[in-house]
Amino acid sequence: MAFAPLAIDMYLPALPEIGRSLAASPASVQLSLSSFFLGFGSGQLVWGPLGDRFGRRGPITVGILIYIAASFGCALTTDADHLVLWRFAQAFGACAAPVLARAMVRDLFPQDQAARMLSLMMLIMGVAPMVAPLLGGQILVLLGWRAIFWGLAAFGLAVLLALFSIPESLAPAARRRVGIGAMLSGYLRLLGDRSYLAYSLAGAFFTGGMFSYIAGTPFVYIEYFGISPQSYGLLFGVNVVGMMIFNLVNRRLVLAVGSDRALRYGALGCAASGIVLAALGATGSFGLAGVAVPLFFYLAMLGLVGANSMAGAMSVVPGMAGAASGLAGTIQFGVGAAASALVGWLSDGTPGPMVLVIGAMGICCALAALALPART
Repeated sequence: MAFAPLAIDMYLPALPEIGRSLAASPASVQLSLSSFFLGFGSGQLVWGPLGDRFGRRGPITVGILIYIAASFGCALTTDADHLVLWRFAQAFGACAAPVLARAMVRDLFPQDQAARMLSLMMLIMGVAPMVAPLLGGQILVLLGWRAIFWGLAAFGLAVLLALFSIPESLAPAARRRVGIGAMLSGYLRLLGDRSYLAYSLAGAFFTGGMFSYIAGTPFVYIEYFGISPQSYGLLFGVNVVGMMIFNLVNRRLVLAVGSDRALRYGALGCAASGIVLAALGATGSFGLAGVAVPLFFYLAMLGLVGANSMAGAMSVVPGMAGAASGLAGTIQFGVGAAASALVGWLSDGTPGPMVLVIGAMGICCALAALALPART
């Protein structure tokens, strides 16, 4: 589960330095982030069905090998265009592990219990985005930005070795041996289900706001507000604390009100904090605090929106947890890539584009969650 936050967050403090080193504009460097989101999203369409057909462990192994090779490419690249391509390949391989880890949870637990277990996984996973920017900032200062990608390759190798201790969760008798036509038919079946779309879009719009934050804050915090890369890592880590707290809240809330209602609470929280962020950030009110404080509350809603939207999406069609997880992830990362690219294209040196995009994503998240049909 830690592949995405490490591969994204470790190099965030280095984005301005990478731009200077490769003689690239901020928008060009941000494309390496958008291409990662696209690779991570599109890869899930492949790894999810492969996991349903061949089990979970084998496809995860292949994905990690691709990730390691692409990390080497990122470390050795000499221009921004090749960095964009290598980041896409890195993400394509990296996404096999988290998409199938989520499917493992659905193999073993019903929807509400799966939501609680996914909250626990996200709570544990919260250590990764807390540590990653801090570690990335230190590596940047001591060894340079290329060493960050060598470190990511070493992480992939360590996880590959540890994978042998994880048992297979999908029995051979439960595997779906289907061809491409049946796989596409399954995706169409999911997309035609109102509940699946509501779950997936609620998660996707939240992700769009989160990825806008990831793409925009290195430049807003470091270049506009003038904080150091190390301090950026600390601010990033504070936001992760909020995510972890609300993952703990969600584990109790799901037992009390159910995962669907908890999802709606989180989505409404996204809308409220996003609107406050847009109002304060776009007008410059309260300076750095006017951006950082509403962002803290928006991102904390991951604890309610992330686990509950994914658990719901994987529960819609029995026997398709891998495909449902993969398609939902693709939708999430597709929206995230579009939102982060929009922040880059609209960049004017102020927090305005970032905060307005996040505010819009929060409102859309709430609308999607409120469109969820009542469970019968």
